[in-house]
Amino acid sequence: MNTLLGQRIREQRKEKGWTIEQFAERVDLSANYVGDLERGVKIPKLETFIRIVEVLDVSADVLIRDSVPSASHVADNELSRKLSQLTPGQKKAAIDILNAYTDNIPYITK
Repeated sequence: MNTLLGQRIREQRKEKGWTIEQFAERVDLSANYVGDLERGVKIPKLETFIRIVEVLDVSADVLIRDSVPSASHVADNELSRKLSQLTPGQKKAAIDILNAYTDNIPYITK
């Protein structure tokens, strides 16, 4: 995972057109440390990871997406699991309830 994370940090840095030194300065790290991160030699502390994400202006899942399932994927699996346990009639009722709910989300969230 360290290597994959480092590769993605490098990809994002290069997309911005930054050298390691320029990126390191923005993230307030040494160029050597950034090089170690990009090679997978080191893994950042949470605080450092958050600064990296903020400086790169990407969501965290862009950097760790293969290692952590997205929340949407987890929710989809949960919904599928629950629906698979229902009878056909219960599934229709659940879909009707879900449709009524989603049709009214703008009104519910106000």
